Amino acid sequence: MLLNKEFIFFSKKVYKCNKCARLVNFRNKITLKKRKSYLDQVYWGKPISGFGDLNGKIIIIGLAPAAHGATRTGRVFTGDKSADFLFNCLFKSGLSNQPNSDHINDGLKLKNTFITLALRCVPPEDKPTKEELKNCSVFFKKELNMLKNKKVIVALGKIAFDACINFYKENYGLTGSYKFGHGSKYNINGLTIFCCYHPSPRNVNTKRINTTKMTYLFKKAKKLI
Repeated sequence: MLLNKEFIFFSKKVYKCNKCARLVNFRNKITLKKRKSYLDQVYWGKPISGFGDLNGKIIIIGLAPAAHGATRTGRVFTGDKSADFLFNCLFKSGLSNQPNSDHINDGLKLKNTFITLALRCVPPEDKPTKEELKNCSVFFKKELNMLKNKKVIVALGKIAFDACINFYKENYGLTGSYKFGHGSKYNINGLTIFCCYHPSPRNVNTKRINTTKMTYLFKKAKKLI
């Protein structure tokens, strides 16, 4: 079993990272120039570590922290519209104890599930560079390797999926071509990897993803553990 102290030590390293100048400048700008509705709040303003059941069998991978979500609250998928949508689906699937993720003291608990990110800092226009993703892959590798019980990975969006595939190519000798498509499933290195559209407001508003589609996919993942 993964010890909390091991993960805490890892997270402290994440929080101290200032390697990508563009991302550091952008997150600092967001932290200082707050959204009007959050002017009375102190923004987290640092990189984000993963959250959830450290011994979970389902790993959910997102792109990056939201500007006024995780960058503000300090917890992945917390305090923004993507979080509202995601946790409603996780709750309906029996993978969380509540349908909302508002702040770090809201009592949220994930069930057999851990959520992390391909990138630890919010990128401008949600578009990280290849160099930024490569820099962050050090944390991505360390975190995934710590999660010893993983059986299923759900990649939210193409960038998260590509980060996952690159991880297995660079560290486990994976070969071949793998394409992202919602609902696509791959069996890799003893795990099942599902592709899922990211629950961004744009994808939700255009109906590319909806509650039924995402809940169905999470329930399929749950059956495999």
